[in-house]
Amino acid sequence: MSAASTHHQPGATPAGTVGAAGLGEWFDRHARTFFIAPAVILILIFAIFPTFYSIVFALSRVKFTGNGLRFRFVWFDNFLAQFSGNEQAHFLGRVNEMGAFGSIFTLAVIGAAGWWLFRSWQKGSTWVGMIGRTISAAMFIFVGWILGATLLSGNPWGTLMTTLFYVIIGCLVQFVIGTGLAFLCSQPISGKNFFRVLFFIPLMITPLGVGYAFKMVLDITKGPLQPLWNLIGLQDWAWSTDAWAARFFVILGDSWQWIPFVFICMLAALENVSKDQIEAAEVDGASSVEIFREITWPQIVPVAVTVILIRMIEAFKIVDLPNIMTSGGPGIATESMTLHSYFLWRANDMGSSAAVAYLLLILTVVVCSSFFNYVVLGQLRNVK
Repeated sequence: MSAASTHHQPGATPAGTVGAAGLGEWFDRHARTFFIAPAVILILIFAIFPTFYSIVFALSRVKFTGNGLRFRFVWFDNFLAQFSGNEQAHFLGRVNEMGAFGSIFTLAVIGAAGWWLFRSWQKGSTWVGMIGRTISAAMFIFVGWILGATLLSGNPWGTLMTTLFYVIIGCLVQFVIGTGLAFLCSQPISGKNFFRVLFFIPLMITPLGVGYAFKMVLDITKGPLQPLWNLIGLQDWAWSTDAWAARFFVILGDSWQWIPFVFICMLAALENVSKDQIEAAEVDGASSVEIFREITWPQIVPVAVTVILIRMIEAFKIVDLPNIMTSGGPGIATESMTLHSYFLWRANDMGSSAAVAYLLLILTVVVCSSFFNYVVLGQLRNVK
């Protein structure tokens, strides 16, 4: 080897330095991946893996043995069992006999859904959009059929309709009252800061505490409202044995806890409404109703529909209040799908419990996706 070959050329970089610099540049390029990897790994371990494992439960008959769990794949039998036999009455209600009024209502629902799909096709909706609308229409027809076969035909309904009852009626009551309270506290009145804090307190209480508190307050014989029950002649009445009373009292407790959430969100939206536009409308002689309809509502509608969507997602998972206040009774009148799944799990029927949970997931996704696409996005387009 010559002497010249042992010397580095001017400006050259040693091979080790090049390797270190290249490695450093590689780490810089992939820094985001390294930073996010721990969070992704935790999600895979604690969220995605249990989800796939629960699918195995939903597709199997699970038995406890001395060596652990034994799985026997039955595919979709756990799901189909909810739509036939004894489980049908539990999940759907008694849908075998449909009255005349229920039949007319079901046909009207089918006609309305078909007309909506036809109008969407006429307006040139994409094939992806038509698939989504078809799924939404199918769910609409399915719920309409259950409503016609149960409530409108004089038959009891199951946990599916009870869950939708909590979602629709509960969210409606909470939104109207919460928005009304927010509107009052956004006005220039004295002491409104005190009421802001007071209205927010129920949201900080655990649902278990709310359930036990309402169960105690609504006690006909020993509760603090006993004089009121006696005054109106209900001293011998038990609301927990009346299906509709029990459902509404569960909604009452749920609304008491979640109205503060609607209140605080809508209050923030109302306080961001342009005051200049309101003052200009007042100078022009517009009434309070006109100001709210033409100025205030269009500015707060994005927040309003988002709040309703969040509450719908939470309402589908209601389990604490019906479990504590009524234990799902009388019968299964106040039993939600989440509570239904819990009772099956407690009875060691793991497969059926997982199947009901996935049916709830499908229902939640279809209903909330439909609400987002046809209401939330529709309102946002109108605002623009």
